[in-house]
Order: sequence, then C-alpha cells, then structure tokens
Amino acid sequence: MTSVTSPLAGRAIGLTEVPDPVFAGAMVGPGMAIDPVREPSEAVSPVDGVIVSLHPHAFVVVDGEGHGVLTHLGIDTVQLNGEGFELLVNKGDNVTRGQGVVRWNPAAVEAAGKSPVCPIVALEATAEALSDLREDGDVKAGDSLFSWE
Repeated sequence: MTSVTSPLAGRAIGLTEVPDPVFAGAMVGPGMAIDPVREPSEAVSPVDGVIVSLHPHAFVVVDGEGHGVLTHLGIDTVQLNGEGFELLVNKGDNVTRGQGVVRWNPAAVEAAGKSPVCPIVALEATAEALSDLREDGDVKAGDSLFSWE
C-alpha cells in the first residue's frame, strides 16, 4: 500500500472543488486537492520514488510499487511559462517523501489570475483503490492525504 502525503501546507479539499472540469471530474485520476497557504514555499514529494515527469508547474513521482502521483501546482499555470517556479530536482532523480521538488509562490500565481489550488492525483487508479481519504481541513506538508492499494 502507498501512503500519499500532502506536498504543501494549506487546506485539503475534494477534487470536486477544483476549478477545472478535468480535475474536478477525476478524469486524470482520483485524489485530493490542496488550497495552499499564500506564501512562498516548496512543493515536496508526496511519496518516495523517481521523478518521471517534471515541469515548472507539475511533477509526477512513481513509487516502488509503480504508483504514479501527480502534483499539479495551480490551475492553468502552464500558461505562466515557468515564471515564478524554480525546479529543485531533475527528471530521473530519486526523491524521498518530503523532499523539495519545486519552489513557488501561490500568492503570485493568484495575482497572475490563475487559481493556486493544487490537485494531488493517483494516476491510472480507480476511486475504489483509494482509502483513508483525509477530511477537508488544514494540512501541513507531510500530512497524510490518502492510501492507495
């Protein structure tokens, strides 16, 4: 079983509250979202694994069980062309849970007219494969979000 932890501090919310129909409809996969605190921070790895996809606004870590976890920093943030995001690792790097992956500022994302809400998605999973989903409410980076069979 994979335990997925929050890559950010903020407020845990359901995917249905994400202001994007693809994420809200769980078309990418099931999971949770974080409405982050509005201050500069590091998005950290939610699992131990390998960075298999890395963009300034999003990254995927695959753990030892082959589970891919997507962390998407904000909505429509690809349109910012990497501005305001600093990569702290490289594609192919091994990372540990809690290790910094991207430095960013959710307040700057919001000031640029984008939502800073961050979907955390279990790729290629079914909703039934997830358990122990966190209740909505405040979280710190490293707090448990859900388990994945």
